Amino acid sequence: MDSLLSFFETTPSAQLGPLERQVFHAVWVRVTATVREVREDGKIWQTYPTIMTTMDRLFKKGLLSRVPDGRAFRYSARYSPQELERMTAVNSIRQLLGSEYSSLHLSYFVEAVSTQDGKLLDQLQALVERQRAQLKAELKKGEPE
Repeated sequence: MDSLLSFFETTPSAQLGPLERQVFHAVWVRVTATVREVREDGKIWQTYPTIMTTMDRLFKKGLLSRVPDGRAFRYSARYSPQELERMTAVNSIRQLLGSEYSSLHLSYFVEAVSTQDGKLLDQLQALVERQRAQLKAELKKGEPE
């Protein structure tokens, strides 16, 4: 997970494109796959070279691992789709909070949450309170006795 976190922290455009997401998901579902297997699956309507390039790009980004399999490579996902989504969201939020308008961005977020569903606003408040209590407990641990 740490290498995924560092990937998202050091790569400003870490969000994947639609084809990269499709290919990543195709590999994840199969557990392991070659380019040919992803292509023959029929769910991705791209040429063999396009899929090969995309899988190689995902490998170079550290999202897929690969091992030789005959004259080809067999790829597997290094992270779950949930881990990928989480880190994309965390990175996006960090970028927003890192700007000089972080308070404004937070107010937009709260507005969007409350517009979407009032219960989510309650859940957000509970999460904030839980996190605040956890931070206080960690600070007390670090204090000299």
